[in-house]
Amino acid sequence: MAEECNHDCSSCGTTCGADTRPKDLHEAPHELSDIRHVIAVVSGKGGVGKSLVTGLLSVAMSRKGKHVGIMDADITGPSIPKMFGVSGEVRGSEKGAYPVTTAGGIDIVSMNLLLDDDTDPVVWRGPIISGVVKQFWHDFIWEDVDYMFVDMPPGTGDVPLTVMQSIKLDGIIIVTSPQELVSMIVEKAVKMAEAMKVPILGLVENMSYFECPDCGKRHAIYGQSHIEEIAKEYNLDVLGRIPIQPALAAECDAGQIETTEADYLDEATAKLLALDE
Repeated sequence: MAEECNHDCSSCGTTCGADTRPKDLHEAPHELSDIRHVIAVVSGKGGVGKSLVTGLLSVAMSRKGKHVGIMDADITGPSIPKMFGVSGEVRGSEKGAYPVTTAGGIDIVSMNLLLDDDTDPVVWRGPIISGVVKQFWHDFIWEDVDYMFVDMPPGTGDVPLTVMQSIKLDGIIIVTSPQELVSMIVEKAVKMAEAMKVPILGLVENMSYFECPDCGKRHAIYGQSHIEEIAKEYNLDVLGRIPIQPALAAECDAGQIETTEADYLDEATAKLLALDE
Protein backbone atom coordinates (compact mmCIF):
# COMPACT_ATOMS: atom_id res chain seq x y z
CA MET A 1 0.00 0.00 0.00
CA ALA A 2 1.43 3.38 -1.00
CA GLU A 3 1.89 6.18 1.54
CA GLU A 4 -0.85 8.32 -0.08
CA CYS A 5 -3.31 5.43 -0.22
CA ASN A 6 -6.34 5.79 2.05
CA HIS A 7 -7.99 2.43 1.41
CA ASP A 8 -7.22 -1.30 1.24
CA CYS A 9 -5.77 -1.80 -2.26
CA SER A 10 -6.37 -5.56 -2.15
CA SER A 11 -10.12 -4.94 -2.17
CA CYS A 12 -10.11 -3.32 -5.62
CA GLY A 13 -7.11 -4.87 -7.36
CA THR A 14 -5.33 -1.54 -7.76
CA THR A 15 -2.44 0.19 -6.09
CA CYS A 16 -3.32 3.88 -5.84
CA GLY A 17 -4.83 3.92 -9.29
CA ALA A 18 -2.45 1.41 -10.92
CA ASP A 19 -4.44 -1.65 -12.05
CA THR A 20 -2.58 -4.73 -10.79
CA ARG A 21 -5.22 -7.27 -11.77
CA PRO A 22 -4.11 -10.03 -14.20
CA LYS A 23 -4.47 -9.00 -17.83
CA ASP A 24 -6.32 -11.20 -20.32
CA LEU A 25 -4.00 -11.37 -23.33
CA HIS A 26 -6.24 -13.67 -25.39
CA GLU A 27 -6.96 -12.33 -28.87
CA ALA A 28 -10.26 -12.65 -30.65
CA PRO A 29 -10.41 -14.70 -33.86
CA HIS A 30 -11.71 -13.18 -37.09
CA GLU A 31 -15.11 -11.57 -36.58
CA LEU A 32 -16.68 -14.07 -38.97
CA SER A 33 -15.10 -17.10 -37.30
CA ASP A 34 -17.06 -19.49 -35.12
CA ILE A 35 -14.76 -21.79 -33.11
CA ARG A 36 -16.13 -23.77 -30.17
CA HIS A 37 -13.11 -25.66 -28.82
CA VAL A 38 -9.36 -25.22 -29.34
CA ILE A 39 -6.91 -27.99 -28.45
CA ALA A 40 -3.14 -27.65 -28.79
CA VAL A 41 -1.02 -30.74 -29.47
CA VAL A 42 2.43 -30.27 -27.98
CA SER A 43 5.68 -32.11 -27.40
CA GLY A 44 8.73 -31.19 -25.39
CA LYS A 45 11.03 -32.41 -28.17
CA GLY A 46 10.89 -33.02 -31.90
CA GLY A 47 10.36 -36.29 -33.71
CA VAL A 48 7.83 -37.89 -31.36
CA GLY A 49 4.86 -37.77 -33.72
CA LYS A 50 2.99 -34.64 -32.69
CA SER A 51 1.66 -34.03 -36.21
CA LEU A 52 0.58 -37.66 -36.52
CA VAL A 53 -1.44 -37.35 -33.31
CA THR A 54 -2.95 -34.08 -34.55
CA GLY A 55 -3.96 -35.79 -37.78
CA LEU A 56 -5.42 -38.87 -36.11
CA LEU A 57 -7.39 -36.82 -33.60
CA SER A 58 -8.76 -34.62 -36.38
CA VAL A 59 -9.86 -37.61 -38.45
CA ALA A 60 -11.42 -39.30 -35.41
CA MET A 61 -13.42 -36.22 -34.41
CA SER A 62 -14.51 -35.63 -38.01
CA ARG A 63 -15.87 -39.18 -38.11
CA LYS A 64 -17.87 -38.35 -34.99
CA GLY A 65 -19.69 -35.74 -37.05
CA LYS A 66 -17.71 -32.76 -35.79
CA HIS A 67 -16.45 -30.01 -38.09
CA VAL A 68 -12.71 -29.91 -37.51
CA GLY A 69 -10.06 -27.31 -38.26
CA ILE A 70 -6.28 -27.66 -38.06
CA MET A 71 -3.98 -24.71 -37.53
CA ASP A 72 -0.50 -25.90 -38.46
CA ALA A 73 1.56 -23.71 -36.14
CA ASP A 74 4.79 -25.56 -36.94
CA ILE A 75 5.77 -22.80 -39.37
CA THR A 76 9.29 -23.99 -40.19
CA GLY A 77 8.42 -27.70 -40.38
CA PRO A 78 4.83 -27.99 -41.61
CA SER A 79 3.68 -31.51 -42.46
CA ILE A 80 -0.11 -31.42 -42.10
CA PRO A 81 -0.93 -30.59 -45.77
CA LYS A 82 1.10 -33.53 -47.08
CA MET A 83 -0.48 -35.86 -44.54
CA PHE A 84 -3.95 -34.89 -45.76
CA GLY A 85 -3.04 -34.66 -49.44
CA VAL A 86 -3.95 -30.98 -49.86
CA SER A 87 -2.02 -28.39 -51.82
CA GLY A 88 -2.54 -25.10 -53.62
CA GLU A 89 -3.12 -21.60 -52.40
CA VAL A 90 -5.63 -20.51 -49.80
CA ARG A 91 -8.71 -18.63 -51.01
CA GLY A 92 -8.99 -14.99 -50.06
CA SER A 93 -11.64 -12.28 -50.19
CA GLU A 94 -12.10 -8.72 -49.01
CA LYS A 95 -13.33 -10.06 -45.68
CA GLY A 96 -10.42 -12.40 -45.05
CA ALA A 97 -8.78 -15.66 -46.09
CA TYR A 98 -10.28 -19.14 -45.93
CA PRO A 99 -8.66 -22.44 -44.97
CA VAL A 100 -8.12 -25.19 -47.52
CA THR A 101 -10.59 -28.06 -47.06
CA THR A 102 -9.60 -31.71 -47.28
CA ALA A 103 -11.55 -34.43 -49.06
CA GLY A 104 -13.09 -35.37 -45.71
CA GLY A 105 -14.15 -31.80 -44.88
CA ILE A 106 -11.36 -30.81 -42.46
CA ASP A 107 -10.23 -27.18 -42.74
CA ILE A 108 -6.46 -26.58 -42.77
CA VAL A 109 -4.22 -23.54 -42.60
CA SER A 110 -0.49 -24.15 -42.97
CA MET A 111 2.57 -22.26 -44.09
CA ASN A 112 3.03 -24.81 -46.86
CA LEU A 113 -0.24 -23.61 -48.37
CA LEU A 114 1.17 -20.09 -48.63
CA LEU A 115 4.48 -20.91 -50.33
CA ASP A 116 5.09 -21.00 -54.07
CA ASP A 117 7.00 -24.24 -53.55
CA ASP A 118 6.30 -26.39 -50.49
CA THR A 119 9.99 -27.31 -50.31
CA ASP A 120 11.04 -23.67 -49.84
CA PRO A 121 12.51 -23.16 -46.35
CA VAL A 122 11.05 -20.58 -43.99
CA VAL A 123 14.11 -18.76 -42.69
CA TRP A 124 12.56 -16.33 -40.24
CA ARG A 125 13.29 -15.25 -36.70
CA GLY A 126 10.99 -16.10 -33.82
CA PRO A 127 8.95 -12.87 -33.59
CA ILE A 128 8.02 -13.04 -37.28
CA ILE A 129 7.00 -16.70 -36.98
CA SER A 130 4.88 -15.89 -33.92
CA GLY A 131 3.22 -13.09 -35.87
CA VAL A 132 2.27 -15.50 -38.65
CA VAL A 133 0.64 -17.84 -36.13
CA LYS A 134 -1.45 -14.94 -34.86
CA GLN A 135 -2.49 -14.18 -38.44
CA PHE A 136 -3.63 -17.78 -38.85
CA TRP A 137 -5.90 -17.14 -35.88
CA HIS A 138 -7.42 -13.75 -36.59
CA ASP A 139 -6.98 -13.18 -40.35
CA PHE A 140 -8.53 -16.47 -41.48
CA ILE A 141 -12.25 -17.14 -41.41
CA TRP A 142 -12.86 -20.41 -39.55
CA GLU A 143 -16.49 -21.17 -40.24
CA ASP A 144 -18.55 -23.29 -37.85
CA VAL A 145 -15.59 -25.20 -36.38
CA ASP A 146 -16.48 -27.54 -33.52
CA TYR A 147 -12.89 -28.53 -32.71
CA MET A 148 -9.72 -26.78 -33.79
CA PHE A 149 -6.42 -28.59 -33.29
CA VAL A 150 -3.24 -26.52 -33.16
CA ASP A 151 -0.22 -28.53 -34.28
CA MET A 152 2.57 -26.88 -32.30
CA PRO A 153 6.29 -26.88 -33.00
CA PRO A 154 8.35 -28.84 -30.47
CA GLY A 155 9.70 -27.29 -27.31
CA THR A 156 8.67 -24.34 -25.17
CA GLY A 157 9.80 -21.46 -27.38
CA ASP A 158 8.20 -18.45 -29.06
CA VAL A 159 5.32 -20.16 -30.87
CA PRO A 160 4.02 -22.30 -27.99
CA LEU A 161 4.22 -19.23 -25.75
CA THR A 162 2.38 -17.12 -28.34
CA VAL A 163 -0.38 -19.69 -28.77
CA MET A 164 -0.91 -20.18 -25.03
CA GLN A 165 -0.98 -16.43 -24.41
CA SER A 166 -2.99 -15.35 -27.45
CA ILE A 167 -5.54 -18.13 -27.94
CA LYS A 168 -7.95 -19.30 -25.29
CA LEU A 169 -7.29 -23.04 -25.19
CA ASP A 170 -9.62 -25.70 -23.84
CA GLY A 171 -6.52 -27.74 -23.14
CA ILE A 172 -3.36 -29.36 -24.46
CA ILE A 173 -2.47 -32.94 -25.29
CA ILE A 174 1.17 -33.86 -24.71
CA VAL A 175 2.77 -36.35 -27.09
CA THR A 176 5.56 -38.56 -25.76
CA SER A 177 7.66 -41.54 -26.81
CA PRO A 178 8.84 -44.51 -24.69
CA GLN A 179 12.41 -43.38 -23.97
CA GLU A 180 13.19 -42.80 -20.31
CA LEU A 181 14.53 -39.30 -20.93
CA VAL A 182 11.05 -38.28 -22.06
CA SER A 183 10.02 -37.88 -18.41
CA MET A 184 12.20 -34.79 -18.18
CA ILE A 185 10.87 -33.46 -21.49
CA VAL A 186 7.26 -34.00 -20.44
CA GLU A 187 7.94 -32.17 -17.18
CA LYS A 188 9.00 -29.09 -19.15
CA ALA A 189 5.74 -29.12 -21.13
CA VAL A 190 3.70 -29.69 -17.97
CA LYS A 191 5.38 -26.82 -16.14
CA MET A 192 4.88 -24.47 -19.10
CA ALA A 193 1.18 -25.33 -19.27
CA GLU A 194 0.81 -24.81 -15.53
CA ALA A 195 2.61 -21.47 -15.72
CA MET A 196 0.26 -20.37 -18.52
CA LYS A 197 -2.77 -21.79 -16.66
CA VAL A 198 -3.71 -24.06 -19.58
CA PRO A 199 -5.45 -27.37 -18.72
CA ILE A 200 -3.61 -30.58 -19.65
CA LEU A 201 -6.05 -33.12 -21.06
CA GLY A 202 -3.58 -35.99 -20.99
CA LEU A 203 -0.72 -37.89 -22.59
CA VAL A 204 -0.45 -39.83 -25.85
CA GLU A 205 2.51 -42.15 -26.38
CA ASN A 206 3.67 -42.62 -29.97
CA MET A 207 6.00 -45.42 -31.18
CA SER A 208 4.83 -47.29 -28.12
CA TYR A 209 5.58 -50.78 -29.47
CA PHE A 210 5.83 -52.86 -32.64
CA GLU A 211 3.52 -55.81 -33.11
CA CYS A 212 5.02 -58.61 -35.19
CA PRO A 213 2.64 -59.39 -38.08
CA ASP A 214 3.69 -63.05 -38.01
CA CYS A 215 3.47 -64.02 -34.34
CA GLY A 216 1.55 -61.08 -32.86
CA LYS A 217 4.14 -60.50 -30.15
CA ARG A 218 4.76 -56.90 -29.12
CA HIS A 219 8.32 -55.61 -29.12
CA ALA A 220 9.49 -52.46 -27.30
CA ILE A 221 11.70 -51.12 -30.10
CA TYR A 222 12.46 -47.85 -28.30
CA GLY A 223 12.58 -49.33 -24.80
CA GLN A 224 9.97 -50.09 -22.21
CA SER A 225 7.17 -47.57 -21.85
CA HIS A 226 7.29 -45.15 -18.93
CA ILE A 227 4.01 -43.41 -19.70
CA GLU A 228 2.13 -44.86 -16.73
CA GLU A 229 4.85 -43.67 -14.35
CA ILE A 230 4.84 -40.22 -15.92
CA ALA A 231 1.06 -40.00 -15.84
CA LYS A 232 0.97 -41.00 -12.16
CA GLU A 233 3.72 -38.55 -11.22
CA TYR A 234 1.88 -35.59 -12.76
CA ASN A 235 -1.66 -36.87 -12.14
CA LEU A 236 -2.47 -37.03 -15.86
CA ASP A 237 -4.62 -39.35 -17.96
CA VAL A 238 -3.13 -41.66 -20.58
CA LEU A 239 -5.24 -41.01 -23.68
CA GLY A 240 -3.69 -43.52 -26.05
CA ARG A 241 -0.71 -45.53 -27.24
CA ILE A 242 0.17 -45.58 -30.93
CA PRO A 243 2.35 -48.47 -32.14
CA ILE A 244 4.98 -48.38 -34.87
CA GLN A 245 2.69 -49.14 -37.77
CA PRO A 246 4.23 -49.13 -41.29
CA ALA A 247 0.82 -49.09 -42.96
CA LEU A 248 -0.17 -45.93 -41.07
CA ALA A 249 3.12 -44.27 -41.99
CA ALA A 250 2.50 -45.15 -45.64
CA GLU A 251 -1.00 -43.62 -45.52
CA CYS A 252 0.43 -40.38 -44.14
CA ASP A 253 3.19 -40.27 -46.75
CA ALA A 254 0.59 -40.78 -49.48
CA GLY A 255 -1.64 -38.00 -48.14
CA GLN A 256 -4.35 -40.48 -47.21
CA ILE A 257 -4.59 -40.24 -43.43
CA GLU A 258 -8.34 -39.74 -43.77
CA THR A 259 -8.64 -43.31 -45.07
CA THR A 260 -6.86 -44.89 -42.09
CA GLU A 261 -8.58 -47.49 -39.95
CA ALA A 262 -6.28 -46.78 -36.99
CA ASP A 263 -8.30 -46.34 -33.79
CA TYR A 264 -5.60 -45.94 -31.17
CA LEU A 265 -7.01 -42.71 -29.76
CA ASP A 266 -10.52 -43.70 -28.70
CA GLU A 267 -9.92 -42.54 -25.11
CA ALA A 268 -8.67 -39.17 -26.33
CA THR A 269 -11.70 -38.83 -28.61
CA ALA A 270 -14.05 -39.59 -25.72
CA LYS A 271 -12.39 -36.95 -23.55
CA LEU A 272 -12.68 -34.36 -26.31
CA LEU A 273 -16.34 -35.16 -26.89
CA ALA A 274 -16.91 -34.64 -23.16
CA LEU A 275 -15.99 -30.97 -23.62
CA ASP A 276 -19.41 -30.53 -25.23
CA GLU A 277 -21.26 -31.92 -22.24
